[in-house]
Amino acid sequence: MPYGSRLAATMTRRIGRECVYTPSARLALYLALRRWCRPGARVLMSPVNDDVILFVVLAAGLRPVQAPVSRWDGNIDPAAVPASTWRAVDAVLTTNLYGLPDRVVELRRRCAALGIPLIEDAAHAIGTHVDGQPIGTFGRAAAFSLSKHVAGMAGGFLAVDDARTRRELELLRDDLLTPRRLRDDLATTLRPLARSAVCRLHLVHPVWRMLRHLGALERDDFRMALRAPRLAACAGRAPGLTPYEPWVRVDLHGYRTRHGALVRGQLALRMAGLDRDLTRRRVGVSLLSGTAWASPALREQAAYDGPPPLFRAPLLVDDRDALVERLVRHGVVSGYVYDPPLDDYAGAEFVEPSPDPAAARWFAAHVLPADPFLARRVISALTRERATTARLPISGSVADTTPPASLGR
Repeated sequence: MPYGSRLAATMTRRIGRECVYTPSARLALYLALRRWCRPGARVLMSPVNDDVILFVVLAAGLRPVQAPVSRWDGNIDPAAVPASTWRAVDAVLTTNLYGLPDRVVELRRRCAALGIPLIEDAAHAIGTHVDGQPIGTFGRAAAFSLSKHVAGMAGGFLAVDDARTRRELELLRDDLLTPRRLRDDLATTLRPLARSAVCRLHLVHPVWRMLRHLGALERDDFRMALRAPRLAACAGRAPGLTPYEPWVRVDLHGYRTRHGALVRGQLALRMAGLDRDLTRRRVGVSLLSGTAWASPALREQAAYDGPPPLFRAPLLVDDRDALVERLVRHGVVSGYVYDPPLDDYAGAEFVEPSPDPAAARWFAAHVLPADPFLARRVISALTRERATTARLPISGSVADTTPPASLGR
């Protein structure tokens, strides 16, 4: 029986596609990029994205092409991508940032016309739908993350169209896995329990301060250190994960470690509670979408189809960086801030910059990703801190051709 097949079967029943189990979504995404993109291919993606994803793309031997994005949600704005860029790209990678869907219908149409693959990064988007169809079923393949939705802090899936492709990818995955160690399995099993205890005992603030004081956090800022000379030296060894390991493993050192029965059993239990998780997220998103800080995209999505079960709810605030620091005192740690955009962070040596970066810069500088599980606490904290809603520049320099009402469509 293939590794992780029971977990994969559970996900297959949920979304209706063949699934490959992986220790992480980043490994699932790497598998998809290696399977459908030749070395040197140009991949269109949003610059408002996790830096780990940038390094996964580079590890696959590909050239990241940064797209113009919607100021409402940070996802690719297909209409703003120049025709010359469309003609030059070899694949499109979605983000579904915080769970708000990319404009997948339009992206799928364009990819079909160009004969290139659409690959969905659905790590934030288990449970997100567009016109009743699940995110993760629009493209050639889709990478999902269990750690984002069932607090397992491990586990992922790659969803594909047919059993033959699934079997091919299982073989490629097995070649990339590193051996299981009991110590790692125990740590992976206990880590989410420890995190829950910290939150339940209201120890977020002291624990966060202690970790920063001890230097136990791998990021000093929203982005990890680029280490450009060392990164440039890896290019000649791509595709391959090993040269890029220092970047790809950040925040999840076991991203390609084979999980034993202990970890897989815990994840199976957590997956059994996924629908409860999604229901709780909808409740929190409903509260957050009704605030003055809610992104217009968040409001439009909630109004169109009811509150979605987002991984994080995008709020737009002034003085975001200072607010992130102050919110820790209220027991709210605001992770998943992707600022600056990837083209500003990495530069033209490693990515092709966006032809129109203004919307990405504005969104990345003002978005505050709010955990729906902590909705009441976040609202209370922002109220006490007198947070103000970010407004677009009056000059209109932040362009966006796609209104929020057309999200995903």
